[in-house]
Amino acid sequence: MTGEMIFVAVVIILMLVGLLFEVIRADFLIFLTLVVFLLTGVISSSQALSGFSNEGMITVLLLFIVAGAIQKHGIIELVIYRLLGQAKNIKSSMAKVLLPVGLSSGFLNNTPIVIALTPIIKDWAIDNGYSPSKFLIPLSYMTILGGTITLIGTSTNLVVHGLLLNSGLEGFSFFTLTVIGVPITIVGFLYLLTVGYKLLPEHLGAKQQISKETKEFLAEVVIEDNFEYRDTSIKELGQETFEGIYIIEILRGDKRVSPINGLTKIREGDHIIFSGSLNTIAKIQKYKGISLKTGTELTLDDVKNDDNLLVETVVSHNSSLINRTLKQTNFKNRYDAGVIAIHRNNQRIKSRVGDIVLKTGDTLLLIADQAFIENHKHSSDFYVVNSVNPPDNLKQDMTKGWIGLILLISMILVVTLGWLTMLEAMLILVVLLVGLRFINPNEIVSFIQFDVILLIASAFGVGAAMTESGLAQYVASALTELAAPLGILGVIVILYIVTNIFTEIITNSAAAVLMFPIAIEMANAMQVDYMGLVVVIAIAASASFMTPIGYQTNLIVYGPGGYKFTDYIKVGGPLSVLVMLVATSLIYLVWF
Repeated sequence: MTGEMIFVAVVIILMLVGLLFEVIRADFLIFLTLVVFLLTGVISSSQALSGFSNEGMITVLLLFIVAGAIQKHGIIELVIYRLLGQAKNIKSSMAKVLLPVGLSSGFLNNTPIVIALTPIIKDWAIDNGYSPSKFLIPLSYMTILGGTITLIGTSTNLVVHGLLLNSGLEGFSFFTLTVIGVPITIVGFLYLLTVGYKLLPEHLGAKQQISKETKEFLAEVVIEDNFEYRDTSIKELGQETFEGIYIIEILRGDKRVSPINGLTKIREGDHIIFSGSLNTIAKIQKYKGISLKTGTELTLDDVKNDDNLLVETVVSHNSSLINRTLKQTNFKNRYDAGVIAIHRNNQRIKSRVGDIVLKTGDTLLLIADQAFIENHKHSSDFYVVNSVNPPDNLKQDMTKGWIGLILLISMILVVTLGWLTMLEAMLILVVLLVGLRFINPNEIVSFIQFDVILLIASAFGVGAAMTESGLAQYVASALTELAAPLGILGVIVILYIVTNIFTEIITNSAAAVLMFPIAIEMANAMQVDYMGLVVVIAIAASASFMTPIGYQTNLIVYGPGGYKFTDYIKVGGPLSVLVMLVATSLIYLVWF
């Protein structure tokens, strides 16, 4: 290895370690790695910027807009809600939901699908006496599998397509991956209804578990006229009386005091709802002029009123909240919402809420108003998984929803017939959606996941550094030599396994970008069709089932389903092996 190859390898290993331990946001970390390679001369400025102008990358951006416009009108939610109906048999109900979910995720962005359907399916399961955990992991897995059916099923497919075009090679057709995607989706569907169903746990969701434990941490005090610290700020009270508690909200008459900060003053008649330990609650009870209502009387429903809602949010991969406490983020003022409790790995964290260091996948149970959902439903900091009333939620313009769906199908037909490229068709479709007023410019900005765009575009430059330094060729030679005694099938399997490990550690698209140059070099070294090995990368990068952090949809259902980290290994492990066996066998038969 040359000195430059060693340098690139060390930087990439440090990046992977940083991603694994969530040192900083994933998109910033990969962008920082790109900057290091640019400043040290490993790559040129044009190579560093190649990801931001790549055709596949721009198509991903447009896909976010198209999917957002169609999902805005609630078509998928409406179909699923009607399919669920009254439960007669849990497996038949699962089948009715999972099949259309898998199909729709082949044509729409799967992250919004899971965000929209999680509360509907969760509430339906509870109403019918089932555990949500029997449904939510299958929901995530089916969207992942369905995303492998077409070119636009997931951003990973489009990114790999863009890499092929960038390399002067022929890209994917709209249905190149279908020959692999359909079989693995069917196999995954059958697994989830049989073996997977038996392995799925029966947990309460985060909200339900927290509801059972409210008496341990949630309390309410009423400030009486003889309280000696009336008209004193929360900051001053926090040093003595309110030390060790986290104020969720203050009710003054029939109004909610907002925003709450250190300068907010406590007044006679205020109802203060807070979380704290039993010792803290007992300490506050001793102060004259404070009437304490203990958690044995207070429930989560008591903190709601006509203006406030209980909202579940899941901390995302690229959240600015990661590795910071609620105090440090100034959460109450920043989002105008109070955190009731934090749930991690199927347990409520029993420390003082304000001092908990947040991690990816943490479920925050908030008290907030309807405006919070509208303002933050597309936030990069967390996924808003709010309980909804489907009939009310779906009072939208269904006509526009169906027209949008027809336009999408027409676009797919035009691309399949070769009349337009995917980029051209997407551009025309976005113009039509704006022109017909299906969406407005403000919504366009909210639909685009800029953190994902930055991450993937930066990963292009990191991939270029591997190629330019010769590291990709070196790794490809080592993998080829390792797999050579096993033949081309051995190469396929090893390439699949390495890509799949990366996608569980980092994000799927980043894994695909890093492995792409290695796959091309392996194809050149063995003098075989590059397309087969590139398909291996695309499928393996999407097949993330064994961790909640490997894929966004797994993370979204993590808290609402009340899952433990090990549940993903138990249910997703066999599925990963099954999908690998089917995918690698079919790729070998079709391309080699």
